[in-house]
Amino acid sequence: MTLQTLSRPAARAAAPVPATAAGAARDGRPRAAVRAVRHVLRRPGLLVAVAVLLLVAAWAVVPQAFTAQDPLGGVPADRLQAPSGAHWFGTDHLGRDVYARVVHGASLTLRTTALAVVVGLVLGSLLGLLAGFLRGWVDDVIGRLVDVLLAIPSILLSLAIITALGFGPVKVAIAVGIGSVATFARVMRAEVLRVSTSVYVEAARASGLRWPAVLGRHVLPNSSGPVLALVALDFGTAVLAVSALSFLGYGTPPPAPEWGALVSGGRDYLATAWWLTTLPGLVIVAVVLAANRVSRALEKSGEDQ
Repeated sequence: MTLQTLSRPAARAAAPVPATAAGAARDGRPRAAVRAVRHVLRRPGLLVAVAVLLLVAAWAVVPQAFTAQDPLGGVPADRLQAPSGAHWFGTDHLGRDVYARVVHGASLTLRTTALAVVVGLVLGSLLGLLAGFLRGWVDDVIGRLVDVLLAIPSILLSLAIITALGFGPVKVAIAVGIGSVATFARVMRAEVLRVSTSVYVEAARASGLRWPAVLGRHVLPNSSGPVLALVALDFGTAVLAVSALSFLGYGTPPPAPEWGALVSGGRDYLATAWWLTTLPGLVIVAVVLAANRVSRALEKSGEDQ
């Protein structure tokens, strides 16, 4: 055996990594983004749901780009006009353009909904994280609290809380958010129980890391996937709950064009002006269904991974 033959393995080991491999590593994120876009494009229902949510978000951010009508001022001569090219959603009993009120009301409703989801996500995730990681008496106490919250229908719990706190969009958001705490807590606890028995978590504990560090570095990042998928589902539920409380008069007082208040304001004209309740109600239904569709897609993608 020659010296030349012996040196071949070393030469192979010392050979530089091909540029294509390095390029593939650098292109991993763009390729993942392309795959995500293709995943959406191959599913028309998901594409429509994303388009609906983006449209409503655009309404909330730049309503002036979608309508030039005044949502608060009306023309009495144009009262109770049916949907037409001049007024897409018709006009109300004061001659106000209903489409303009729906577009401008998106900001009020979505801000309240977003705050409600944040309240439920933060409080519920914190309770589930502590219950699943610390276990013992902490898990028992939090478990009993979650059972009590789950035993009460969320809308009744929200009504009880808002009766104690008072009226207003922030109070509505807090009430709706507390009503969803139990759902987030249960999902987070189940994921933490699964992750906390993993090998890397045991290795982190054995290496001497304190439990807050283990919780923040290893358990929380690896338990957040299903919880984030639940955010999309809870967003649709929160839109429905916020609109229901606004319908009952607990939200921003008139003439603010909240979606639930728009539906409530058209009840007296159902026989002669169906569009006052039907069209704002269809917008609420479309947003809720779109959020549920996106949530199912996120949940399925998480299972595939």
